[in-house]
Amino acid sequence: MSKDRPVGELLREWRRRRQLSQLDLAIQAEVSSRHVSFVETGRTIPSRPMVLHLAEHLRVPLRDRNRLLVAAGYAPVYQERPLDDPDLTAAREALHQILRGHEPNPALVVDRRWNLVFANSAADVFLDGVAPALLEPPVNMMRLGLHPAGFAPRLLNLDQVRGFLLPRLARQVHRTGDPQLSDLYSELLSYGAPDPVRPPDPADIAMPIRIRHRGAELSLINTITTFGAAFDVTLEEIAIEAYFPADARTALALRGGADSVAPDTEASGWTGPRATGLGGGPRPARTGSGARGGTAG
Repeated sequence: MSKDRPVGELLREWRRRRQLSQLDLAIQAEVSSRHVSFVETGRTIPSRPMVLHLAEHLRVPLRDRNRLLVAAGYAPVYQERPLDDPDLTAAREALHQILRGHEPNPALVVDRRWNLVFANSAADVFLDGVAPALLEPPVNMMRLGLHPAGFAPRLLNLDQVRGFLLPRLARQVHRTGDPQLSDLYSELLSYGAPDPVRPPDPADIAMPIRIRHRGAELSLINTITTFGAAFDVTLEEIAIEAYFPADARTALALRGGADSVAPDTEASGWTGPRATGLGGGPRPARTGSGARGGTAG
């Protein structure tokens, strides 16, 4: 990791991204606004504890906290180990257990850029019929969902899904400043702009994903789970997307299909060209240690 812009400039960028004034940040972090000003203008070089303290109140991801530390002249404190590292065995096994335990319902693990890391066998709901080029690692689930050669043609509510995913990705780009996510957003926008937000169907409890699969029409809702209080960059940037049947017909179809699907391989759900394996596949990117969950339509 190389030293780039001054730490004060990076902190100011994060403060503005969080839409905080210097006074707001000073009150939250219990420091003087004068000190915040001096740090941002370079008149004061903050100590390592102060860098971490301000980063915590600015909700800076671990990857970028390391960048702040390096910019201030300190060594990074958060490791970034590959998911197959022996030190991450417990986390890796937890992911596999969640994926297997969720069958016959689809579940998958993605990194911070929505690249597929693991999936269970039921995730074939999203992978069947997709153009082989889109299944070459790294397999990007955002691209897979909106690309004309992905599973977008099988989505019965594509406009609704697009209207949810694109603003969500735009917020992530704004929140992180990640140039690769920005490029992904521009690419996905070229496949179709989101329609104006419409009132939800009163019968829906969350935004469903309605998709054709092997002659059946499935309706799914999903939750997103991340590791909490992670100290490793890789773990902080990983998320588990678990899908549930939104109606009895979908539940029956998924249970019926479970008997005809081969058991998962290393919890990845497929072999050969679809494998995202840890060696040649995408490196994970999202963290924690103590899972926390949230719902997403």
